[in-house]
Amino acid sequence: MGAQNGKDLLIKVDMTGGGQFETLAGLRATRISFNAESVDVTSLESQGGWRELLAGAGVRSATISGSGIFRDETTDERARQLFFDGITPGFQVVIPDFGIVEGAFQVTALDYAGSHNGEATYELTLASAGELSFTAV
Repeated sequence: MGAQNGKDLLIKVDMTGGGQFETLAGLRATRISFNAESVDVTSLESQGGWRELLAGAGVRSATISGSGIFRDETTDERARQLFFDGITPGFQVVIPDFGIVEGAFQVTALDYAGSHNGEATYELTLASAGELSFTAV
């Protein structure tokens, strides 16, 4: 896979609960992080004193973050309402020339900022709220 445009990494939200995904407008920077907790099962009998991990155990999670400017009243309103309602709708993260990660996420942080001589900006953070699927492109 060669170099890709950062603008092609898209965060999409299910607007209605019926599978109608729309890109969160105005995002200038986006990131998805995958995490897996390990379960340490090291004991005095561990080979050579090396740490041992229990395969298939632990909690897996993903975090999505993005920042940008206000551009689309509909998706801005949807993100804000998701935070205040605390619900976990479907999201898609389109990773160019790699695939699409899809699953339920909760908006865990929503920040607004602005300066007197610049545009209003926002940042949001999403935490996975269930099993994620991956579809290769």
